[in-house]
Amino acid sequence: MCMKSLPRSTAKDVFSHLFAIVTLYVSVVSFIILGFQYIDVTFPDALSFYYTGALDAIRAGMASLIVMWPAFVGISWFMYKDAKADSEKREIAIRKWLLYLTLFVTAITIVVDLITLVNYFLNGEITTRFILKVLVVLATAVAVFAYYLWDLRTESIAKSTVPKKTAVAASVVVVAMIVLGFLLVGSPAQQRKVRFDDQRVSDLATIQNEVTNFYQLKKGVLPVTLNDLTNTLSGYSVPVDPSTGAAYEYSTGDGLNFTLCATFEADSVGDQTDVSMPYRAYGTDYYGSWKHGVGRVCFDRTIDPDLYPLVK
Repeated sequence: MCMKSLPRSTAKDVFSHLFAIVTLYVSVVSFIILGFQYIDVTFPDALSFYYTGALDAIRAGMASLIVMWPAFVGISWFMYKDAKADSEKREIAIRKWLLYLTLFVTAITIVVDLITLVNYFLNGEITTRFILKVLVVLATAVAVFAYYLWDLRTESIAKSTVPKKTAVAASVVVVAMIVLGFLLVGSPAQQRKVRFDDQRVSDLATIQNEVTNFYQLKKGVLPVTLNDLTNTLSGYSVPVDPSTGAAYEYSTGDGLNFTLCATFEADSVGDQTDVSMPYRAYGTDYYGSWKHGVGRVCFDRTIDPDLYPLVK
């Protein structure tokens, strides 16, 4: 009795299927990351949520999807056309191995996802954030598992419209996720403005720190102008606006009060708090508050002598 031998894989087949599986996995992971970040932004957790960190993750996920998903669709279309012309291509070993690997990974993901859901339910820690994240993982894994199980069981796709319909439906969902990302993080031009503003906040925080050091070292005297902060020994020079090159505004008030001003290009977002918050600690996130709108914004600061004693 003669057994039918399986068709041999060519170098093109190996490249196509490996490229398809890598782009699929990266696309799926990026999709889930985006879903998680959208949920975090919508339902923030005060104990573990950072808006700027979420935006960074959204940008990374968007970049991966924008590149990887079209690459996956393109190579899948190429293999689909190849399989229609030669039905034996669907029987090559590398295709079977990679599809079964994908079924294994998605099946394990579904099981772990459900175990996690039950465990959190038994612990009474079910929250809206958690349920939505479980659903994102579950829906994505089930969709991938169902499609590739169908693909393995189907002997011929010559007359089937399922691959095309699936590709269109999945692409619509991916595009919707990317568009939502742009709505949250803004356009590239807007992001450039935000980055300039982040640098301005960092500059102001540095100047604020230098004013405090000056006060402590100069026996309780505030600098008259920002030029007084220049120190050739330490190499410190007062930063200027990163976009216009203009000097930041500085003025002193009564006692230990001083004001820093800058012109911003976008509204501040995230974990920056109220402008009127007193200056207490060090760092761009803790060194007082840097919440701002568009245009010229001033930040009033008062040095607490108990927190910043003079250097003797």
